[in-house]
Amino acid sequence: MFLAFILSCSHEVFSQMDRRTIKKNNKRIMSFRGKKSNFSKEKRYFSLGFSLNALNYYGDLAPNPGAFSTDISFTRPAIGLNYSLRLGPRYAVTAGFMYGTLSGSDFSSADENDSENGKFRYYRNLSFRNRIKELSVVASFDLIENQATYLSRANWTPYAFAGIAVFHHNPQAKAPATGLDNNALPQSGEWVNLRELGTEGQFSDLQTTDVNYGIKPYKLIQIAIPMGVGVRFKVHDVVDLSAEFGFRYLFTDYIDDVSKNYVDLGVLDSELARALSYRGNELTKPDIARRPFTARNGVTYNLINGYGTEYATNMRGNKDNKDIFMVTTVRISYILGKTMHKAKFR
Repeated sequence: MFLAFILSCSHEVFSQMDRRTIKKNNKRIMSFRGKKSNFSKEKRYFSLGFSLNALNYYGDLAPNPGAFSTDISFTRPAIGLNYSLRLGPRYAVTAGFMYGTLSGSDFSSADENDSENGKFRYYRNLSFRNRIKELSVVASFDLIENQATYLSRANWTPYAFAGIAVFHHNPQAKAPATGLDNNALPQSGEWVNLRELGTEGQFSDLQTTDVNYGIKPYKLIQIAIPMGVGVRFKVHDVVDLSAEFGFRYLFTDYIDDVSKNYVDLGVLDSELARALSYRGNELTKPDIARRPFTARNGVTYNLINGYGTEYATNMRGNKDNKDIFMVTTVRISYILGKTMHKAKFR
């Protein structure tokens, strides 16, 4: 009887324990969300890429004042090298170098028959080229994840990217045949650096009443924010082909050497600087209204009305909008140092 009593009590105790265990397990099952996959170090990989790019400029020398106005005919090529590290199932970090040219021209882009905007840009008649050398670091996010090795990456995936870049630039223009004094320029036909000429009075002794008073030379090394989207295709176990569309948001308005107002031509210290600050004299159409203007250096110039003189309304550019350029990219990338192969079965 005693043994029967002990066994009966034990059975009841174990039954209660089983019920508690079952209840606890049920609770765990209800709250289970799956085990997190660990993207281990062995799954990370590096890749080396080569890209062909197309650059488009958005700035003061665009066809119209719109922030995203550009002249497609001035699309210029660029090349790039990239080195990427795959850090996770969706994430990668890429360091890159790009070299290419930006270009723009009022004479070619502006519509002289557009009385609202185009003809004023046509009369301004400025032009430039700028060779860009850029170093960048960007992070990319894939829309399709891969928790396994590089062999199991998706056949194609869209992605977005953003980062930071530092670039060197130096806007140039081709010197005209003659200066504003109608004498031949020694630099005629040559590409000359615009920054050192101070075309908006950067190196001139401006008066406190001048609109551009306090203007400083712009820096040739600048920061940019790369941002955009792309799609990547797996064309081989260790080869990817990517297409990207992105912008470089700049912190300078002088990618084209144009930002503020005209200055009095007499404050500029060379005929070359005057000829590249005001280029209206290169337009030869007889119906363009001009008038004589005596500058501070005592020389009288025959200028288009509203250009090349020191007035608050004589804007050479729009200082309120920073320049932008667009980068369209096609890249081929090779995954480095991987020798894994897919298993083959008969």
